[in-house]
Amino acid sequence: MSEEQHEMTVREAGRRGGETVKEKYGSEFYSQIGKKGGETVARERGPEFYLEIGRKGGQTVSAKRGRAFYAEIGKKGGEAIKEKYGPEYYSRIGKKGGGALKKSRRPKPE
Repeated sequence: MSEEQHEMTVREAGRRGGETVKEKYGSEFYSQIGKKGGETVARERGPEFYLEIGRKGGQTVSAKRGRAFYAEIGKKGGEAIKEKYGPEYYSRIGKKGGGALKKSRRPKPE
């Protein structure tokens, strides 16, 4: 085989196939089929399945990156929310949350 002709790897074939589909149907197509697939999995396996895979994924990330990683991404997320909604946003949601907490602590009428 010449340098121009080489065997295609499975990864390369998948990438090329994905690009072809994207050109034909657009990138929104992937969102639609992903949502449809997620709904099917949720219906067949239930919400517990997502809880389980989320927990396993979190444990794996924690083992690989450590607690500092979560602190870093939490800080970045907080900064992004503050930039998007303004610094008073946390005060507003804190008051809402505090109000809900006060209601849940009230004694129940007998």
